[in-house]
Amino acid sequence: MRILRILEVLAHAERPLTPTEINDQLGWPKQTLHRLCQTLISDGYVEKFQRRLVPRKRLLSVAFGLTTHATSHAARHQILQNIARNVGETVNFVRPGIQGMMYADRVETNWPFRILLPIGTHVPFHCTASGKTYLANLPAAQRRKIIPSLDLQAFTNSTLSTIEQLEDELKQIRRQGYALDLEEFHDDMVAIAVPVYDDQKRFFAALAIHGPKQRFDKMAALDRLPLLLGSARQISEITSH
Repeated sequence: MRILRILEVLAHAERPLTPTEINDQLGWPKQTLHRLCQTLISDGYVEKFQRRLVPRKRLLSVAFGLTTHATSHAARHQILQNIARNVGETVNFVRPGIQGMMYADRVETNWPFRILLPIGTHVPFHCTASGKTYLANLPAAQRRKIIPSLDLQAFTNSTLSTIEQLEDELKQIRRQGYALDLEEFHDDMVAIAVPVYDDQKRFFAALAIHGPKQRFDKMAALDRLPLLLGSARQISEITSH
């Protein structure tokens, strides 16, 4: 049970914590806390980075698995299906992870010509609509830390591959409330994403649509913005209850 209490403190924090910071909330004997933290590290659930505990893939996998079993998952998937039926393109529910944005849920288009990014796929932060939505919604201090650490690989000729370009784009996304990917990750692919917030108005996930530009160009994406925003609010309400 004490292991679970440590994980609970980590889960509610908005940043990695040192064992001392964890124990500020728990008030346990220091030897006990450090022994349990070492167990979590040894078993591959967390790792130490600059003295702070960071979740590893094993713990994130557990968290994701529990999330998918929640009642809200079925309701959320229904919302994605409704969007896909209206739009006729692939709809994605995308969560931030250590390796980038992870496709947590999706509804595929029925068109034979489509861009396949299966559930569990990780995509970069800097050149995807969902990733830029996440970066734009980070608190300023966290955003200033993460942006210089990103590998701004140019996947296409349209990729934003400098910090200055990316920061300018993120300012615009914060103003307008949505992000576009205009062939920045894949040639001929266009995407639009909006944020989904939790009950504390913090970024929880991105809700996105993508498709080939032959069917889904910038104007088509913007035409779907009201539908996406309304659906994101529905998912937020489900997530909060």
